[in-house]
Amino acid sequence: MINKIYKSVLITGAADGIGLETLKRVLKEKVDVYALDKNIAKLKRLQKKFKFKIIELDLTNTDKIYEILSKLKVDILIANAGIGRGAEGILKASRNDIEISTKINLESYLHLLKTIVPGMIKRRKGHVVLMGSLAGLYPQMSTIYGGQKGAIHRIAQSLRIELSGSRVKVSEICPGRTKTNFGNVAFDDKVKAKKFMSGFTLLEPRDIVDGIMFALSTRWRSNISTIEISGTEQSPGGVPIYPVKDPILT
Repeated sequence: MINKIYKSVLITGAADGIGLETLKRVLKEKVDVYALDKNIAKLKRLQKKFKFKIIELDLTNTDKIYEILSKLKVDILIANAGIGRGAEGILKASRNDIEISTKINLESYLHLLKTIVPGMIKRRKGHVVLMGSLAGLYPQMSTIYGGQKGAIHRIAQSLRIELSGSRVKVSEICPGRTKTNFGNVAFDDKVKAKKFMSGFTLLEPRDIVDGIMFALSTRWRSNISTIEISGTEQSPGGVPIYPVKDPILT
């Protein structure tokens, strides 16, 4: 259950995967919910059953981020939106892979913080949840994605220092490979996408949402800084005794 001091939640990337599962869970809480995505068809269907507000926004459009989101009073920001373009590594990535993934996985997070967090500080309450990754904590075969998620890890740590004394919390959620549409978007080659999403039992989106909800449930005096969630059969950071058939990318 979300701490009762919070009255509103903004979720980015809310139309699919972890974001959609987070949305469904948060809709059971007594809070105003804003669901943000550039593809809102699924959100409109869900809106027929639940009361929440849809924000149609492409996070690569920085001007729109400030124009639309600066008007919101949000107690909880769940910055979940991300993309895996360039997941195969910088040598195989295109220029566009680098540019679009950097805009979504890194730049948009900073602009969201700049837009939303000042209001939290003014109201003396708030909770920022940043979606990191195991790829940001351990070396991976992905310079682009791993580098971007590594930056999110350091942003989360540094933001906590900036917000010291403000009563605004910061939590970073670091999932391992999870059963979402990530692989199909990250790889043009469908065989590679299928291989990426197999090899061991993947996490389900609800496993990640359990971590998010735990962080949001804590008393005001405690801050869950980092949560690392991996599949039981996924062990990043070393060579497993029983190796999987493909490299561990998250």
